Amino acid sequence: MAKVLLVDDDLTMLQMVAELLRQEGHDVIPFSNGTAALAALTTHTPELVITDLYFDKTRAHGLEMVQKARALSPPAVVIVITGFATIETAVEAMKYGAFDYLEKPFKVDELKLCVQRALSYNAAVSETVYLRKQLKKKYEFSQIVGNAPSMQAVFKMIERVANTDSTILVLGESGTGKELVARALHFNSRRQFAPFVPINCSALPENLLESELFGHRRGSFTGAISDKKGLFEEADGGTIFLDEVGSMSAALQSRLLRVLQEREVRRVGENTPIYVNVRVVAASNEPLETRIKEGTFREDLYYRLNVIAIPLPSLRERREDIPLLVAHFLKGNVHSDTNRPVQVTRQAMGILCAHDWPGNVRELENAIERAVALCEDGIIKAEDLPPRLLASVKAAGPAADAQLAATLPELPDSALYPLHAAPAVGSAPDGEPAGGEPIVPMKQYLQKQEQIHLNQTIQQCGGNKEQAAMLLGISMATMYRRLSGDDKEA
Repeated sequence: MAKVLLVDDDLTMLQMVAELLRQEGHDVIPFSNGTAALAALTTHTPELVITDLYFDKTRAHGLEMVQKARALSPPAVVIVITGFATIETAVEAMKYGAFDYLEKPFKVDELKLCVQRALSYNAAVSETVYLRKQLKKKYEFSQIVGNAPSMQAVFKMIERVANTDSTILVLGESGTGKELVARALHFNSRRQFAPFVPINCSALPENLLESELFGHRRGSFTGAISDKKGLFEEADGGTIFLDEVGSMSAALQSRLLRVLQEREVRRVGENTPIYVNVRVVAASNEPLETRIKEGTFREDLYYRLNVIAIPLPSLRERREDIPLLVAHFLKGNVHSDTNRPVQVTRQAMGILCAHDWPGNVRELENAIERAVALCEDGIIKAEDLPPRLLASVKAAGPAADAQLAATLPELPDSALYPLHAAPAVGSAPDGEPAGGEPIVPMKQYLQKQEQIHLNQTIQQCGGNKEQAAMLLGISMATMYRRLSGDDKEA
């Protein structure tokens, strides 16, 4: 139950309410002195405060109690009780943050119901705050995976523009993570506690898309049986994400342009404008300039949308991030038979790095999900990958082998790829090494990662070095030599 701070200078009322709340299972801290109660707020941090509006002969103390209780972290919910209730005093208490008020004398059931409603409200608010914190954590910049210089440039741009109200145009092929970027922009901005409303503009026919975006009035068309808010209204105070904005018809482009210019919408079948405070993030998987030349996209709308452009690189343009992404997708995956983390052979990782990934990160994620389901002993091998990957790498021939030699450490094909070493050494846009770490010679870097991988494998084998060597496909002599850092041939 709840911790309740109770304040009333009427001792009879104080004792009666305290006993009633204790019978309901609450932890009650009663005060008849307002000054002492104010001081106790920060030490007891109650969930609920029930306070007389007039104590210590003044209303000021009651309103101060409301204000300070709401300023706690987390804030307490407040019920005001008074024997001199008027509309004016009730409104004033609500302005200071009170949840509800009761007029003396009140019935026991009235108090119980009011307390129940107040605590339910507080629980709902706490859950909402928690969920929003989880969402923010999920969509913080560090959750967008990438160490390649092109991705570092994206991160830097998102960080710079997230807290502005500028319209953003995210450009990139299908599967590159355009919506993830839009969510990161929203949940790292001052609009984070308002709605984030996404819609795929290519998924609906024109008439339905118009109704979804701008809403409609009852009877404005067949099937409009009631008034409906549009997504621009639903997103008021927050962000609307218009995916595949280039697929909009000319008529809808005209309406969208007016929203961007005037910051107001008109529902279908209605002429009254509705003001909206919405940040627009749009996305396209093809250059809108091409559609402008074809005459299918308005040039003036393009310039309204393209205030700040964030281009996302395809996965084939940042192959060095593939091991990092694989490690990200495998994080938390434990094989059902071995009860150990799922791992990848060097050969399988090589195939993943050599594939061109026309579906980009989304295609990679699906391939890893398939491999996890099919692999035996918790180790993803080449044969666990989708057949199209094997075929595409085979067709690439020597070019793919040369690319792999430059990308992956020199390990036997059957050896486990060191996923803990997946973050590749890359340069940030300002020329500094990624992560701010000093650059070490490649041989020294690979040697260190090899030692980490060896030790982790031994640990997973319960300290059995022979079993670890067998799994890694190396001899015991090679294992001891590499653990000691001596890479010279015996």
